[in-house]
Amino acid sequence: MPTYDDDLRLAHVLADAVEPTSTSRFRADDLHVTAKPDLTPVTDADLAVEEIIRGQLKRARPRDSVQGEEHGTEGSGPRRWIIDPIDGTKNFVRGVPVWATLIALVDDGLPVVGLVAAPALGRRWWAGLGTGAWSGRSLSGAKRIGVSGVSQLSDASASFAGWHTWADLDRRDALVELMDDVWRVRSYGDFWSHMLVAEGAIDFAPEPELAVHDMAALAPIVTEAGGRFTGLDGTDGPWSGNALSSNGLLHDEVLARIGDAAFTE
Repeated sequence: MPTYDDDLRLAHVLADAVEPTSTSRFRADDLHVTAKPDLTPVTDADLAVEEIIRGQLKRARPRDSVQGEEHGTEGSGPRRWIIDPIDGTKNFVRGVPVWATLIALVDDGLPVVGLVAAPALGRRWWAGLGTGAWSGRSLSGAKRIGVSGVSQLSDASASFAGWHTWADLDRRDALVELMDDVWRVRSYGDFWSHMLVAEGAIDFAPEPELAVHDMAALAPIVTEAGGRFTGLDGTDGPWSGNALSSNGLLHDEVLARIGDAAFTE
């Protein structure tokens, strides 16, 4: 099995490089916000962070391709870095500290490195293929994390994306019934729900609408923590346009309740 330690260290270097930019623009009075064609917001911080990461990757990994939320894909080949410069832009714009820079490496279609850097929360989460999942402020202050052992829905704590994102009303009704059966429900949102799954604070988190750049860094962290990360169709990884992360023990039961197969005749 190839090792990705150097790539993981590089991901931390990239996160270090952009943190001064992202944190200085958070809650800045002159933050510039525009709307993309899909009407989602983009800030000057999103653009600047992605440009910094692309520039460093061009120097450090010139043969790798780069896919970012704001500037598309450059290059080709089996190794692809996938970047979300500010995941949680709406939070960022409103001054809510739940936002992060997501950095992933996909090798031959498999997410092998993931790093989530949330400087306003003072936390990072990261993983490399075969090396476990970790959290802390830096590599030197890391603690290994793992998913929970909860195996019954009635004992489970869950987080789900906001109601307005569940456009399929049948699936929304099924979600309500599912959440009625669990012990505790919250909506932590964005990357944070899935990182809480990885560290065992909650037990599963479904989201109905996501892009690859929203998920690529999350998948290896959840799986290296001992959990599962699939689409609502049950496909492993960040490729389905939606996601379910879990501790693994509850995954099939949740898919049976709100997954694609539950609505296919």
